[in-house]
Amino acid sequence: MGTEHDAVRRSLGRVGVWTFGFDERAAAAVAGDVHAFEEAGYSALWIPEGGGSNDVLTNLSWLLGASERLTIASGIANISAREPEVLARGAAFLRETSGNRLVLGIGVGHSYTTVRRGVEWDKPLARMRAYLDVMDEAAEERPAAPRMLAALGDGMLRLAAERALGAHSYFVPVAHTAHAREVLGPEPVLAVEQGVMLTEDPAVARAAGREWAVHYLELPNYANNWRRLGFDEDDVAGAGSDRLMDAAFAWGPDAIVDRVRAHLAAGADHVCVQVIGSADPDEDVAALRGLAPALLSG
Repeated sequence: MGTEHDAVRRSLGRVGVWTFGFDERAAAAVAGDVHAFEEAGYSALWIPEGGGSNDVLTNLSWLLGASERLTIASGIANISAREPEVLARGAAFLRETSGNRLVLGIGVGHSYTTVRRGVEWDKPLARMRAYLDVMDEAAEERPAAPRMLAALGDGMLRLAAERALGAHSYFVPVAHTAHAREVLGPEPVLAVEQGVMLTEDPAVARAAGREWAVHYLELPNYANNWRRLGFDEDDVAGAGSDRLMDAAFAWGPDAIVDRVRAHLAAGADHVCVQVIGSADPDEDVAALRGLAPALLSG
């Protein structure tokens, strides 16, 4: 396999953390979380750029400065939030100044945030390809940061294999991981987000999953992805069926470890775990620290 792909695999490790922490906590508290994740042994931390997030380059910079060993990854930098040359140069600078601890996840985002920024939501695959063209031109000025594309459908997965070092998937079952690996081929890196809850009560877990999933199932790209995997209209309606909840989320420590291992066995190189359903970020960090020995063993 290519040396660049292998370098990203080594940088990410097999299991990391995914968090909306910057959207919910003060910067100093987030820095404390970073130290907790490092002490627990995680190798990578993923952060988003959602509709309510700060500029992702600013957040990435803060996390790289607050950490010593963690690879910091964007899941994802939204292409409608800034011009491609700005993202390319900013990410290249952060890669250089952090000792190459940055992985740049890039995505087209969603129609509601795109339109709000004055960009027409049309032909996302073509827009991503054009964005990458300009990024590549800017990368001639200094070494580019390793990049991955947010990808669910086959078209974006193929583009991730062609124009990036791999793909980052989100809110997907193990079946999607197996399909994504088949589409990507053996060389590209596949990093999969997995939502988890510590409770072992299915009713409590499914209720938390529905509260989290209802927004995502309103977005066509996520709902359509579940449809492509064989889930019907009853499954994706409203906040989702029990069948969808069980496929999307893992709850209870043993089941969480089993689900992460299932993604890895299905072709993921890296799984980033996100605790959902908790109203206390400190509890989320404690949960991830508690899960670390089992998740990082073997």
